[in-house]
Amino acid sequence: MKINIKNTKEIQFNGLLRDKSFINGAWVSSENESTFEVTNPFDNSVVANVASLGSLETKNAIDCANEAFKTWSKTTAEERSRLLKKLYQLQMDHVEDLAQILTLEQGKPLNESRGEIKYGASFIEWFAEEAKRTYGDTIPSHGVDKRIITIKQPIGVVAAITPWNFPNAMITRKIAPALAAGCTVVIKPAHQTPLSALALAALVEKAGFPKGVFNVITSDTAKEIGNEFTSNSLVRKLSFTGSTKVGKMLMRQCADTVKKVSMELGGNAPFIVFEDADIDNAVDGAIASKFRNAGQTCVCTNRIFVHDKVYNTFVDKFTVAVRKLKMGSGFDEETAVGPLINKEAVEFVDGLVKNAVNEGAELIIGGQKIDDMGNFYPPTILSNVNSSMEIFKNEIFGSIAPIIRFKDEAEVIRMANDTPFGLASYFYTNDYAKVWRVSEGLEYGMVGVNTGMISTTVAPFGGIKESGNGREGSKYGMDDYLEIKYLCIGGI
Repeated sequence: MKINIKNTKEIQFNGLLRDKSFINGAWVSSENESTFEVTNPFDNSVVANVASLGSLETKNAIDCANEAFKTWSKTTAEERSRLLKKLYQLQMDHVEDLAQILTLEQGKPLNESRGEIKYGASFIEWFAEEAKRTYGDTIPSHGVDKRIITIKQPIGVVAAITPWNFPNAMITRKIAPALAAGCTVVIKPAHQTPLSALALAALVEKAGFPKGVFNVITSDTAKEIGNEFTSNSLVRKLSFTGSTKVGKMLMRQCADTVKKVSMELGGNAPFIVFEDADIDNAVDGAIASKFRNAGQTCVCTNRIFVHDKVYNTFVDKFTVAVRKLKMGSGFDEETAVGPLINKEAVEFVDGLVKNAVNEGAELIIGGQKIDDMGNFYPPTILSNVNSSMEIFKNEIFGSIAPIIRFKDEAEVIRMANDTPFGLASYFYTNDYAKVWRVSEGLEYGMVGVNTGMISTTVAPFGGIKESGNGREGSKYGMDDYLEIKYLCIGGI
């Protein structure tokens, strides 16, 4: 398959562009031959027609994964590590191909796509090593004739549902610890961005993983696939990244079979600039955190709080920096902000801006739809935002920066925590006593201090409150895919 993209050269992707699902080591169409369109957010052109599978094919994939689990779970950690390392190297060998596929279906600038591919591959590399460190314990016994030990065993078949905003990294962040632990996986990628998942499946196949260990179900009927994932008793773990609304529904559905679940859900990240902050660094951090992937990340800055004493200075410098951001095709190397994922996303953020202005916010820059360009919405700054406005309460998922004035530490912590979400947060200060107080006071699973970029393989990623449960990445990332078994040995 090859494709000619507007304003770019012809790209062939070295055999990684696929349009069929991957089940039990085979590329399969749906039983009724149905497909769905994948479009380029830059101009809404159709780039592929991908197989749309249903519950029957999903059940088959789960059955195959369960059969594969019987042998995969018994392979040595060294064997699993070797295959994961091979997959990592293949990803690194194909960074450009994978990045181009990602930009094609998701729209983000190519430099960001390259970064995502490397970030995604880093989870494969990390957990290739962690596979060899699933240690148990010996425990002092309660009786002289007994010995107590614990071992860790893979939980079983893992179903994973991944979002469109990071179509490579959100898969590798889930499958890497699962495969390293000895689990088998069935992935349902977002229907907007299935091509990255299928490209990864092509590399899994090339790496030589056994049939049934890694499976990808593509479909535009998410509810049907989700129902099979949650009701099938062979699935022992569900991992989901997406909206809080859908996450809550999946958790309810998993209750009937008491599955282990991990949820990475919505966010409403505060970005706080104290009066003693380095303003230039804070501006740089806000740009990086707010406008990466056109604001379409769960850890993006959502509300910018600026101390009254530096408010005007920050707004002026921030506005200058935002004006320099270039919008355009992700395949243009100078592009800093790509399109939103679809027209619905444009309408949503435009509605938030209009409502905020009607409620008294001041529009500094942007704020107008661009009707003659794909799914673009310009980088927008709103000042004089307050906590009563709709935009204060919603996850924006777009390149909109609302700025709120505050006067003291206690006030801003209260406002920052005034949300049901608790994923990521950021603040800038040069007072190290304040670093500890504010870090401990913010009700968030992750806190960035004097930085707007916090995602890394080696640290635990996850939230509290309605932002979910479980942690991905780091030494803690294997825990959700393992069961602890306690052995009490008597008669000694």
